[in-house]
Amino acid sequence: MNNIQLITTIGQITAVFMFFMGVLSLAGLLTWVERKQSAVMQDRIGANRAKVLGLRLFGLFHIIADALKMLSKENFIPKSADKFLYQLAPVVSVFFALITFAAIPFGDTLVIGQYHIPLQGIDINVGLLFIFSMLSMGVYGVILGGFSSQSNYSFLGGLRASSQLLSYEIAIGASIVGLVMVYGTLNLNEMVYAQGEYLWGWLPKWGFVVQPAAFFIFMTAAIAETKRIPFDLPEGESEIVGYFLEYSGMRFGLFFLTDFLETILVACLAATLFFGGWQVPGLFDDGFRALDGTPVWALPSVAVTGLRVLAFGAKVLFFCWFLMTVRWTLPRFRYDQLMRLGWQMLFPLSILNILLTGIVILMLR
Repeated sequence: MNNIQLITTIGQITAVFMFFMGVLSLAGLLTWVERKQSAVMQDRIGANRAKVLGLRLFGLFHIIADALKMLSKENFIPKSADKFLYQLAPVVSVFFALITFAAIPFGDTLVIGQYHIPLQGIDINVGLLFIFSMLSMGVYGVILGGFSSQSNYSFLGGLRASSQLLSYEIAIGASIVGLVMVYGTLNLNEMVYAQGEYLWGWLPKWGFVVQPAAFFIFMTAAIAETKRIPFDLPEGESEIVGYFLEYSGMRFGLFFLTDFLETILVACLAATLFFGGWQVPGLFDDGFRALDGTPVWALPSVAVTGLRVLAFGAKVLFFCWFLMTVRWTLPRFRYDQLMRLGWQMLFPLSILNILLTGIVILMLR
């Protein structure tokens, strides 16, 4: 490996490491956002008691307090539990949630002189399949957590989670087939580049524009994938049912972290697949241009890449806020309503969307 390749590799590893640290930091921040946003929506003050040196900072120190509390709590293991599987389950959940981010392109290639640093962990031709295969593997942590505890209530939560995730993974997978047909690739980076094109010279060719029905199916199914309200039946706290019911300490914290990581992942996928990823309308490799291609504001390559990374981050934050808003707005579905929505509505609609997309593509050709 020559010096250019070595420095490029080091730069890519550094960028990906910073991205992962940003994801973990955002997951911690979402624990505070969930409390404060619900408080604002319900006309309450929310978490604000933890303080350092007399400063409360709107309750931000509760993030640190929660982490310290979970680290210091006893990691209880039920006597009848399968100890190996019981301890393995939260690790499996958080591992597959984290590794999925490796295929997310969070920016364009960073060009610094002769060095071209890809802002993506792994760029594979079947990146979309990789993401959904990792998501489907994550359900094993949920199932193991519910089954290995040897508790009837945990077992019920594991059953709910397995049946719910199975039904919605089919719908979420079918919903993106239309995007694959339109863009002709399973590579996420190429899909983002394709969304940089324009329809009729002015309308960005984003996934939401060419596949609006797929977007709504995807978002509905993705919320169920995260096991959050209104589809939080695997974690029915009010019913004393949940696959992590017998967990405490940091093992519970890992399951808790996984929920927020999946929320961020859904936000990343929504931004990447349907809202142009790191693309910014009017921003090209040399700066901003008008619709007719006339240069408006020339920018260096580093500045363009920085703006694209910031644009991707802003889209992810917006969808995180949206998912939190849904979580505190809608009531919980009954289990029969949940299954009916998944199998009798979302899945047939996704198949219909594939059929109509194929017809339109054939007509345009």
